[in-house]
Amino acid sequence: MGRPADSATSNTTTSSNVEKLANLPSPISESSGVEFLADKKVYVTHNDAGNKPHLYLIDEKGKLKQTIKLKLPNVDWEDLTRDDKGNLYISDTGNNNNKRRELAIYKLNLNSPEQIEAIRFSYEDQKKFPPKKDDMNYDVEALFWHEGKLYLVSKDRGRKELAKVYELPDKGGQYKAKLVGKHKLGVPVTGAAISPSGETVALTSEGVLHVFENVDDPASFYEGDYQKVSMKEAGQTEAVAFEDEQTMVITSESGGLFRYSLN
Repeated sequence: MGRPADSATSNTTTSSNVEKLANLPSPISESSGVEFLADKKVYVTHNDAGNKPHLYLIDEKGKLKQTIKLKLPNVDWEDLTRDDKGNLYISDTGNNNNKRRELAIYKLNLNSPEQIEAIRFSYEDQKKFPPKKDDMNYDVEALFWHEGKLYLVSKDRGRKELAKVYELPDKGGQYKAKLVGKHKLGVPVTGAAISPSGETVALTSEGVLHVFENVDDPASFYEGDYQKVSMKEAGQTEAVAFEDEQTMVITSESGGLFRYSLN
């Protein structure tokens, strides 16, 4: 295993492997999550809080191919992930003020989007709503799936340094999210994804991509070999997804669609 990431000592690589693919179409005003659908060769994304509960399918040129209107609340949709059966998971886990007592992840398949499972939960370690300002670390904008489990990575709004990792089952029900790891990344996390093999995890923060390779356990992905990639030209990077083991797609709040290659 490589040395765990440390924001004070890690080397930042150049962004020469970052390619801007397109601008996002106008209905997507605040892209907050993204996932790649290999069978359709399109990306699916959604908007942040205060927007319609719609999923948008776009191609790599930024052309809107389909809009799927869901009968769900969009309290604060923050990320998307996908399992190995093609199910999507919408993370309604935005919690800026750390006051929400019940959060949700919605599971659905685009072949029958009217059939939705709700995975409702609270965090096992949250006792106050809201907690003290320094302890406001119950906002989550980052979600990924691996082998029947969902992993959530927190956005530290208090000290802006500690990423906590929580685990949930991928089936509908009412749960306490289990705290399974924590790591001082040094920045608030805005998105997450895992490669098809489960050996690489990527996080986004503002203008930066954080890549962890040679991962043994997704709950402690931060123990993997760490690479920090500057993406300043992308602005507020909000979401990331893997197209394959070496290639990622990233969206920004300012409306850009980008691709990054590990090679």
